[in-house]
Amino acid sequence: MMTFELLVSCVQKDARELAEKMNIASDAVIVSQLEDNTSEEFFDLGEKKIHSIKSRTKGVGLNRNTCIEQSSADIILFADEDIVYDEGYEAKVLKEFADHPEADTIFFNVRVCEERRTYWNDDYKQVRWYNSGRYPAYSIAVRASKLKAAGVKYSLFFGGGAKFSNGEDSLFIKDMRKAGFKMLASPVVLGEEVPRPSTWFNGYNDKIFYDRGVLYHFLYGKWAKLWGFRWVYKMRPEYEKDYPYKRARDLLFLGIKEGVNGKRKFDDNGKMM
Repeated sequence: MMTFELLVSCVQKDARELAEKMNIASDAVIVSQLEDNTSEEFFDLGEKKIHSIKSRTKGVGLNRNTCIEQSSADIILFADEDIVYDEGYEAKVLKEFADHPEADTIFFNVRVCEERRTYWNDDYKQVRWYNSGRYPAYSIAVRASKLKAAGVKYSLFFGGGAKFSNGEDSLFIKDMRKAGFKMLASPVVLGEEVPRPSTWFNGYNDKIFYDRGVLYHFLYGKWAKLWGFRWVYKMRPEYEKDYPYKRARDLLFLGIKEGVNGKRKFDDNGKMM
């Protein structure tokens, strides 16, 4: 019988209170960052086991990697602190992997408000390079033995608390794909996101466009400018009232050119210094 763990990344949260708030009803690893002191605790939640880790570290990629390293289950599901899980979510995930032994990674549905929704799986489908960029971490469940054997980890350069803005999930999925993972989208729903302010997006600025370029450098390689132009043009209605299109395009292309070696500095408002 396959075992299961929920891998929860959070910041300055009490593990017991968070487990109750999220309706956690499975074994779980909960890593809380930016704590004053480091500590480790194991406690029971009904019949389930919770491994709580408090860390001084910063960065969502490092947090998720710590969760992976500390996990011991066959199947792991990534989670954020703002997800509330439906009853029976563990059984749903395990059934999908049992019914689809060919799948190394399965992407599940989580209900979110319309303006934040980036995907919804209406049916089963294979996840390829051209339709994988929409999935957030909390949709991803994976066979842990495959993940650890392949050495796939989250980037430490992207995401909340890192040098560059979001994109860590897309890079993680890309690395699984490069490692030969067979990936499946499932219409099964596991829970719901509780709306909260974004931890990284506070409006369009220089840094947003530059960081997007750096991300595309790694996601698309020689095709980065094409995909970058597509994105910056597509998003014009959202930012052009407050931000000039030409500057957005030029900063994105600069990020593509410089990659993680770029030494550009930005002030607290995201303006290039």
